[in-house]
Order: sequence, then C-alpha cells, then structure tokens
Amino acid sequence: MLLPRKLVAKFAPAGAMPLPLSRFGLPGPALLRGGEIAARMRGTLGRVGALEVRLARTAGEVKKAQRLRYQVFYEEMSAIADAETLATRRDADPFDAFCDHLLVIDHAKMKRNKLGRLKPTIVGTYRLLRQDVANRHGGFYTAGEYDIQALVDANPDKQFLELGRSCVLQPYRSKKTVELLWQGIWAYVLAHGIDVMIGCASFETTSPDRIAEPLSFLHHNARAPEEWRVAAVPDRYVEMNRVPVDAIDGKTALRQLPPLVKGYLRLGAYVGDGAVVDHQFGTTDVLIIMPVSALNERYVNYYGADASRFAS
Repeated sequence: MLLPRKLVAKFAPAGAMPLPLSRFGLPGPALLRGGEIAARMRGTLGRVGALEVRLARTAGEVKKAQRLRYQVFYEEMSAIADAETLATRRDADPFDAFCDHLLVIDHAKMKRNKLGRLKPTIVGTYRLLRQDVANRHGGFYTAGEYDIQALVDANPDKQFLELGRSCVLQPYRSKKTVELLWQGIWAYVLAHGIDVMIGCASFETTSPDRIAEPLSFLHHNARAPEEWRVAAVPDRYVEMNRVPVDAIDGKTALRQLPPLVKGYLRLGAYVGDGAVVDHQFGTTDVLIIMPVSALNERYVNYYGADASRFAS
C-alpha cells in the first residue's frame, strides 16, 4: 500500500523561496561584519517569561553546557563515557573550544556557583560551527560520519553552518524551549549570512533493523535531491532503504521518528544518503541538510523575517 499522500505532504516544504537578507530589510552579509555581528550576538536573542536564549559568554557557561550534555547523553541516554568524561562529568571534545554554544537559560531557577553566587540554570543547548571557523580548525565534526566536504566544495558561493549536540533537560522538553532554540538559531543564521544548515540527528538505538521502517520512510520521502545529496563515509555507511515503499505504514513510521527529526522535516529539511551507527553515543544517525532557500515559509514568518518573534 502506498503511503497516504497527506502524510508525506505534512513534512514537505511549502515551496522553496529565496531568502536574501535584503528581503528582510537587514544588511547583507557583505555589510554586516566584525563588530556589528559580535554586538548582535552578545545580546539576548529571545525571551519568553523566565526563559532566555543567547550564546554562551564565558568558559564557565560552556562547561555548564557540557555538564548538561553529560546529564542527557550519558546519564539519561546510553552514551559510553571514557575515564576523563566520567571524572569531569562533562561531554566535551576539541570542537567545543572554537564553536559557539547556544543556551536556553531559566532565570527562575537559580543555583549557587563555587563562589557562592546565584546563577540562572542552563536547561538547553545547541553547538554551532560556521564554515569559516571549521576551515581554520580542520573541518566539521559531521565529516567523521558524512562526506560533507564534497557538498561544501560543490557550493563555493554558500556559507554552511553545522548544528550539533542538541539537548534539553527533561522537564523543559516543551514547545516553548524548542521554539526559543530555533529563535536563536534563526537570529544566528541571519546575522552571519548562512545559506545551508547541516548536522546529524539521532535514533536512540544502534540496531538499524529496529528502526527499518522509519529509516525507509526517510529514504523514500525525505532524501535530498541530487544537488544536495551527501553520502555517509563508506566504512560507516548503513543502508536506509530497508523496507519497500509499498510495505511502509506511514503513520507507524512517523510515530517512530525522533521529535528532532520531525522538527527538522517540518522546517523543510532533507536527509542524506545512508545512516551511521555511533556506538559511543548509542545511536543511529541520519544527516540533516537544510538549505535556507528551502525553509518552510510559514516557519520563517512565525519566527519573523528579522528573528523578532521572541525578541525581548
């Protein structure tokens, strides 16, 4: 039986549209540089009640984000910690030193730091790595799983942004927190003139056979068109086309998609060719590719052409 058309359409973009910054009445990336970008990014990117979204400003805040990642990835999920990770109780790697770290902060939940000062609690985070920064530091994290460089090389006129290490504390996994994270990402995209967002999203299993139906659903209905297609590196490639299209129960497949994957698809994202099993984190990963030109227009309108929806 073929997938119901409405299930596929639910995740299809409303239609590709060009999104030059000039359309939003904002200076283009050639005019918005250096100090202007830094000033914009130092401030609050959005706020709803006691929750604020902004970039980390200190090494201490990055460490708190790493502790949050440890709590979610290692204590709640099934990531395998090495000795250093266990000792520090922080999820950290060399990329953290040069990435930007987007934070959702709860100002209503205060904790004392080592100096006895009350500080608001970090409850959500995303790691952001721009192409120009990646080029200076050996490339993208995602290149360990997918042939990202081929896509970057094929689009020399476009600026890429890698999204990674997304996590939110369990009590805050609500629409409000997710919307604030996307408010922050959208503001960052606009400020830096980003053209394409990439990154991995994960299923919480290392057995592709257990998720054969949702993987196949993604392969048949969300695989990137040829000009945006990226394959998993050969020695880690896992076939996603595991169930014939006419044997997929669309509703069942949709229920098995992780919320983050569904969120990306609603925005208008594509998925790459092949999955990758990450044994350290206990996941099966798929590559997300989001050209800004293909973002669903209703989401752009929702967050505001100038990222003003939750601006404080």
